[in-house]
Amino acid sequence: TYACAMKEIRTKFEVLNTEFKIRHQRNPISSISTRLKRTASILDKLERRHLPLSLKSIETHIHDVAGIRVICSYMDDIYLIADALLSQDDVTLISQKDYIADPKPNGYRSLHLIVSIPVFFANQKKEVCVEVQIRTIAMDFWASLEHQIHYKASHEVPDCVVGELRECADIISQTDQRMQRLSKQIRCMEDKKD
Repeated sequence: TYACAMKEIRTKFEVLNTEFKIRHQRNPISSISTRLKRTASILDKLERRHLPLSLKSIETHIHDVAGIRVICSYMDDIYLIADALLSQDDVTLISQKDYIADPKPNGYRSLHLIVSIPVFFANQKKEVCVEVQIRTIAMDFWASLEHQIHYKASHEVPDCVVGELRECADIISQTDQRMQRLSKQIRCMEDKKD
């Protein structure tokens, strides 16, 4: 069920990317990846929340079993793609966390959406939740390396390292903003030529 929901959402993003390529001569999406949460992780999450270990409990309370990550070139593309997805009449927004406008304390930035989408099977239609993370290439670079640093650390990461990671996230965010401005300048110049 969750694998099918991921395919549905992935296809929607691929169609949007193709449309933007044709209409605007550029692809806002650099890459798309998907993941299914492991069974052990789902069970751990249910136990931590003191929820029943059942399929109904998973469907009701665990909204990140299926996940899709969309990597965009520019920050504006994140909101452009998110709005295009959410404007589709079969996609329902369950929740949204904008860690770009309001970064996590460690510096993490990304737009997180929990959406529900209908999946059509031979004998039934089922609404399924999918977690969507949309971020820039630079945000993804930082998040990947930050995850590696924390994963490889055999004990808690020192405050000085956490502070430097946050500082790197701020620098990367400033770079994202500069690249966005440069892209807009180039597009304006191209529009004037036409």
